[in-house]
Amino acid sequence: MRRKIIATLSALALALSTGSSASFADSAKPGQSMTHMKTAAGLAATLESAGVVLYVQGGATASVIGDSISAANGQLVFHIPVTGTKSGVQHVGSNIVFFNTTNNQQVQLRNPIIDLKNGVVTATIPQASNQSITVLTITNGAQLKPKNSTDRKAGLRTSVYSGAALTIAPGVGATLATLLGLPEGSLPDGIVFGSADVTLNAKASRK
Repeated sequence: MRRKIIATLSALALALSTGSSASFADSAKPGQSMTHMKTAAGLAATLESAGVVLYVQGGATASVIGDSISAANGQLVFHIPVTGTKSGVQHVGSNIVFFNTTNNQQVQLRNPIIDLKNGVVTATIPQASNQSITVLTITNGAQLKPKNSTDRKAGLRTSVYSGAALTIAPGVGATLATLLGLPEGSLPDGIVFGSADVTLNAKASRK
């Protein structure tokens, strides 16, 4: 089981599709920004096979693509509200949660901040030191360039950073496995965790 978890997680990456999933219930407004995440087919099923459910809480929402998270091709889509700028895209009040249903242990990545400039994602893990630490690294941060567009009629300027590649930061994989009660090495450091597309809306001149 441990080898299966390691091999499968190491081979999977999260893929995001901002064009198809980036939407708002109402018209976009300055400061009303969003991070979109979509897991690769099979990731949710692999975690569930180890008894771990991945979800979001707080201001974030999630949906399922496919029959269920246990389906071989099942995918989770996360929509996480954003406040902040490129140097610190903050998800205040939103948490990413790993919950082990076999022993009721959970790990929260609370209030994650995506720092595109420095190529890291920090968050607080209450079940550990309860201090803000680097939980993920952005391996392609230097290559990320925004796609900008301006709607002068609406007075809105939109910047989209697509495909930020995320890996588990040094020491974090072992921490997650220990806190969740998983076998040692189940979540090794450096494995591909996923990617993120960040959409930032700002006020633009109407002239």
